[in-house]
Amino acid sequence: MSARRSLVWLGLTPEPEQELPAVVAALRARPDRHPPTALVAAERRRVQRLVLRGTQRGWLRYLGEVTDLVVEAATACAPTDPRPALVAGEVVLDHHRMLIGLPGRGYDRTAAQRRDLEGALARLRSRSRGALRSEDWSTV
Repeated sequence: MSARRSLVWLGLTPEPEQELPAVVAALRARPDRHPPTALVAAERRRVQRLVLRGTQRGWLRYLGEVTDLVVEAATACAPTDPRPALVAGEVVLDHHRMLIGLPGRGYDRTAAQRRDLEGALARLRSRSRGALRSEDWSTV
């Protein structure tokens, strides 16, 4: 490992590496079923590889992919379970907000992603509340 490689980004929070593999696999899987175990395991290996051998730039590229999946889920016409996208979006948004405390340009580089995630999360929360309300009405 190069002495020039900055590792400060690894100290932000463990939530992305703990929570993202399963929910990202769910977002990548067919919307009508749970993600296959192999897809979850592959996502977990990818995150592990990024954390152990990657760079902040590579990590932020991965989180950019996750952002795209969340935005896509929020704008999809077909009704799907919003929970995986909500979890992924909240984890990435929290991570990106914490970048303000680190040296470098990570916070500035993720400004558009933060904006997109905030909009997507608002849509997903609204969809989630709507689904709860319609379920409540069906039991009356």
